[in-house]
Formats: sequence, C-alpha cells, structure tokens
Amino acid sequence: MKLRTLFRNLSLVTMCLVFLAAGAHAQRPGSGVPRQEKLLNGLKVLMWSDPAASDVKVSIRVHSGSAFDPQGKEGVMKLLAENIFPTPVSRSFFSEDLNGNLEVISNYDYIQINASGKASEFLTLFETLAEAVSNPTIDKETTAALKKSLTEQLVRLEKDPDYIAEHAALKRLFGTFPYGRPQMGSVESLERIDFADLLFAKERFLSADNATVAITGNFNTDLAFRAARRYFGAWLKSEKRVPPTFRQPDAPDARPLEMVVQGASPQSSFVLRGVARNDPDYFASMVLADILKDRSTKIPGVRSIAHHARVLPGFVMVNFSGSTGFPFNLLGDRITDAEFSRARSQVAADFGKRSLMDQWLDVDTYRTTVAGDNLALQNLTVADVQRLAGRLAKNPIASVLIRPATSAQ
Repeated sequence: MKLRTLFRNLSLVTMCLVFLAAGAHAQRPGSGVPRQEKLLNGLKVLMWSDPAASDVKVSIRVHSGSAFDPQGKEGVMKLLAENIFPTPVSRSFFSEDLNGNLEVISNYDYIQINASGKASEFLTLFETLAEAVSNPTIDKETTAALKKSLTEQLVRLEKDPDYIAEHAALKRLFGTFPYGRPQMGSVESLERIDFADLLFAKERFLSADNATVAITGNFNTDLAFRAARRYFGAWLKSEKRVPPTFRQPDAPDARPLEMVVQGASPQSSFVLRGVARNDPDYFASMVLADILKDRSTKIPGVRSIAHHARVLPGFVMVNFSGSTGFPFNLLGDRITDAEFSRARSQVAADFGKRSLMDQWLDVDTYRTTVAGDNLALQNLTVADVQRLAGRLAKNPIASVLIRPATSAQ
C-alpha cells in the first residue's frame, strides 16, 4: 500500500511538471471552439483552457437518460445517476476539500455530473470523477439507501396536485412511450427495482463510448489529455450501443380525464406533441412558446406554458387554474411581426446564456452542431413560426381536469 501511494504521488508530481513545461500549448483563452480528443475506448474529451480563471470545471455527460428505464421499473436511470456519488460524504468532498461544488443532473435524455474545484486541485478533481463514473460501487445496501431517499421525495410529490395533473396528462398523451412515464419513477415502480437492475443499466449505458467529458478553466490541455488517458483510459466500452428508438404512441383519448384529488383546487392540464431537439423547427418552437407565454397573460387562469424538446419529439403543456377548455386561439391567431421580433430576441438572449460546455455536450446528445444552432436561430422567420403553429394545432390534445374531493366522497 505504501509503495502504491508513493508511486501515485510521484506520478502526480511528474504530471504537474509536464503542466508547467507545456504552457505554450494551452488553448487561447475565450475560444469558442474547444480542443477535441478521443480516447481509444471511445470517450470524447472537450477542453477550453483559460489561464486567467481561478478554478476548473468538469462536466461528464452520459448520453442516455430515463427514456431507457425498463417498463414497470421507472426510476432505474435516476437511481444509477444518484449511485455515482451516493453519500453526503462523497459529495461534500468537492466543497470541503477542493473548494468547489458537485451537481448531478438526470433527465429523460442524459445523466450529467458537473464538478468544480481550485485550479491547483485539478488532478485530484479529475481522478475523483473518473473513479466514481467509470467504476461506481453498486450493491444491495447502497441501492436500498438510494431507493429509500428517492421514495421519500416521491411520496411528497405524488400528493402534489400539480405533479398529479401534469403526469396524468403526459400518460394520457404518450401512454407507455418514455415521456408518458415518470422520469424519477413512482413509489410503486421503485419497489420493483433491485441492485441487479442498476448493474444491468450500468453495463448498457454507463460506458466510455456513450459519454463526453468537457473541461474549462485554468488548466493545461496537454496535461488534461494525459490525465484523461490515465484516469479514464480503463473505462470500458459498451458491447453494443442502444439507440433511442421506441414505438411511437397511439393517438390519445380525446375525452378529458377527470380526477378527484384530496385538498386540490380545480385545475386543468393540456398537453400535445411538440418537436425534438434536433428538429429543424426547434427554434421556431422556442419562439412560439415565448409568444404563447406572452399571449397567456391576457387569458384568465393560465398558470404556465412550456415546451419541452428532447431526443425524441417532446411536448407542449398548458396549465390552467380552474376547469376549462383549451383556448385554441393560442395557436390559431396570426403571429405579428412585433410578437416575433420580441420573442426571437428573448430566445436568443436566453440561449446565449447557456455555457459553451452545455452547448457542445448537446452536440453529442442531440446530434446537433453549435454553428448550425446559431445559424438556424439567425435565419428564423415569422413564417417559420406561423407554419409550426399550424402544424402543432393539428396535433391531438390530451387533457386532465382536477377537482377537489367533497365531504360526501
């Protein structure tokens, strides 16, 4: 053990010396295009070096999410994400020892770990992430603890009328299609999951050739690439990549689904099919959603309007206070030049706030390009948005009406 520790320390010193000697090869600070490398195991590495920064940020994205949960065992991919850093101690290390932070994100499309630390602790940060992601410990005890914690969250959520209405509407629209099933799972589905399910998901999806590592901050790219080969080089490839192909859902039942929820106020949720993230109409959908939000301020009872674009065609959801019908004029009214100009400026501003790391990670998740996104938004016209509104207006709508339980019930 002492020899191993000595060898590790000598290796870290050597790599630090390489870092100091290789400064001339660092990438130009502020460059929008990263240095891109790929390891023999298929892992893609993106690097932006900025010697003026005080810290280093690393994001690791696994390009598979809860869409791949087995039917009836929803929550597997959420638990797999939580299992990467399963304890408070493993997470507090980043703040207490590295003066940084850790965030684990999971959704239908991907699992992403965002971590940061002092620039002087870059190698420690990198090695810690590599060990956790490439070889997580999955056992009965850890799985049971993660299930307990997630179940406690879901017990609270499944009593929330908003959560009930939205997920009932999505199930009504999509059925057993991935987006019709809860991303976090349900109390019932979690009971069916054991650690063997997480091991199976790890083997299928948590693999080097299904992931991208992005690094930005005060580090040397040559050193980082050597570190990536050293720490991530043993991460296994998957035997076979699993493509995101699913049978498309049937048309939903057009009749409103009425539900009685204890303690709820009357409310309604409406949902219809939207577009995918890599659809040519993606930015038209974002501009249209912004226009609808603005119009909704003039319609009494509208609580929220959101468009969710994913790997597969997503959805548009409208929530109301009270039991009401869907206001079709939201999609049917002609879009004015003033509406379009304001909304496109807002979408461009919001999209521009996204980090370069996330924009480039999206390239691998959604099969897009950063330049293509910028060009599509720049060339967007009011006619494109009007055409999409007409297209969406023809989609069937699933609706859920929530009303409170009475004393007689």
